Amino acid sequence: MTGLTGYHAGRVAEDIVARDYTDRAHVFAAKRWRGAGGEIDLIMRNGAQVVFVEVKKSASFARAATRLQRRQMDRLVAAGSEFLAGEPMGQLTDVRFDLALVNGIGDVQIIENAFDAG
Repeated sequence: MTGLTGYHAGRVAEDIVARDYTDRAHVFAAKRWRGAGGEIDLIMRNGAQVVFVEVKKSASFARAATRLQRRQMDRLVAAGSEFLAGEPMGQLTDVRFDLALVNGIGDVQIIENAFDAG
């Protein structure tokens, strides 16, 4: 999936995932937040915890999971650090990096704490 079709499919996947999180009592904070380090698909709040969510869509969960590479994780961590600069607790904020997988029929699978800043 490339071009305009891929763009719209990604937007729909992000909306589906955001709804999944809000259904589980998370509060929406930002969508497609961009810092110098890169872009974060979704930022949610779970109480005092900030949850950075990378959304990957593909025909299957397994295929979607393979689309997150270490270099992208590093960019997400850098962007997350920038976002935290505006939080009351700054870098001491409790954070989690989740990977949200969306399959070809719109089902969602969340991998909480999929990776860390290390």
